Amino acid sequence: VVPVWRGAPRQRASRERMDPPSDGLGKPGLFRNSTLGGAEDVQPAGAVDVLMIGTGEYTTGFVGGAASDSDKGAGVVALTMFDLRARGKVRRVGMCGTNGAKLPAIREHMQRCIGDVYGLDTACETWPADGEVDREAYKAAVQSYMPGDVAIIFTPDDTHFSIALECVKRGMHVLVTKPVVKLLDEHVALAEAANEHRVLVCVEVHKRFDPIYQDAYDRIQDLGDFSYLYAYMSQPKHQLETFKAWAGKSSDISYYLNSHHVDFNEWVVGKRAIPVCVTATGSTGVASSALDVDTEDSITLTVQWKNLESGNLGTAVYTAAWIAPRADVHSQQRFFYMGTRGEITVDQAHRGYTQAKDEQPFASVNPLFMKYTPTRGKFSGQSGYGYRSFEVFIDACADVQARRADARSFDESLPTIHSTYLTTAILEAGRRSLDRNGCPINILYAEGAESESHLPIGMAPKQF
Repeated sequence: VVPVWRGAPRQRASRERMDPPSDGLGKPGLFRNSTLGGAEDVQPAGAVDVLMIGTGEYTTGFVGGAASDSDKGAGVVALTMFDLRARGKVRRVGMCGTNGAKLPAIREHMQRCIGDVYGLDTACETWPADGEVDREAYKAAVQSYMPGDVAIIFTPDDTHFSIALECVKRGMHVLVTKPVVKLLDEHVALAEAANEHRVLVCVEVHKRFDPIYQDAYDRIQDLGDFSYLYAYMSQPKHQLETFKAWAGKSSDISYYLNSHHVDFNEWVVGKRAIPVCVTATGSTGVASSALDVDTEDSITLTVQWKNLESGNLGTAVYTAAWIAPRADVHSQQRFFYMGTRGEITVDQAHRGYTQAKDEQPFASVNPLFMKYTPTRGKFSGQSGYGYRSFEVFIDACADVQARRADARSFDESLPTIHSTYLTTAILEAGRRSLDRNGCPINILYAEGAESESHLPIGMAPKQF
């Protein structure tokens, strides 16, 4: 018997949208689709209330009782929310973890690394209560917020679905770190819930806001059919200590890092091509020894894509590793893309900007992601793509709140739950392939549904 893994039955996505507000003259008001450019600039729609779920490195920069020794010692999410509050785009800020014993130290860390450095107010409500441990503290935190408020989720991969669904059912708009979920059926269920509650659910994939990747996206539209892509992304092996609570237990390095360039591939080809088969291989030896868990050091996904109009085939190879040595960058990141009419090469890790300083290692620095160096004692990283990824989402939520747009109006311009099915299908198929000793996994699509021919409905082992 050949197993077939299918997503939940997909209902045709409703395209019903709220009527835009009138300007009093019988004409609809402007929609603001503030994403990658080309949108009208209108007056700010108002501030939103934000709940951050997760208190780890990317949110606060706090790891193992101290500031992370990565490139994110001040965190990203909390710093951005505090600055957006100072700018009037965010009002209430809350933060929810699972271990209240850590919260006093986290508050001290944020004051020292954010408040004292940039002069920002770091006050925020926190869950659970100090000293308490509650794995479901997010439920009480969510209930303290109102429909239309915003939840930002940076937690272990296997918790994304349950937490995001709780927020959606509350009527909150949700931004979830990649991978948005681990399984295709979870992705379908979350998309249907977002439709039902008319909320915006997006994936936080900040590479879409890197100006080089944005320009590559635009250039790729003129390079013909998709033919080949090779992408590599790494983390240094000392980060295994940061990831030890979940690495190899609830997720793997492919879900964690390959998700970036798989999403890039899905983004740049749009609805013109689909992945049809995934084969995964892994390397082992280092992570399993460091973590005492059976997990891969690196994972490579080889994916066969099919261009829908021509039928031409393309191939993508995505590799992610978390055993890299310390180097001049925290994360190696690069890709090569070839279309039938041209090619593009990007080395995101090296921008031709380096620094050497006494008692610090030589570094290739990247302020285009997050500019942590203050300007005259103030935070000045608002143009960084790590920051913009959040600000654009906050702006979109404010527009939905103000009825300037509805949630589905962002499907073409933001990585919404409705426009990122293929990434989830590829990542799940990759894990299934690894668990079946590298067996190729076919991704299945509905037949006869022209408008949804690019949406996967399940997957099954390839038969030889």
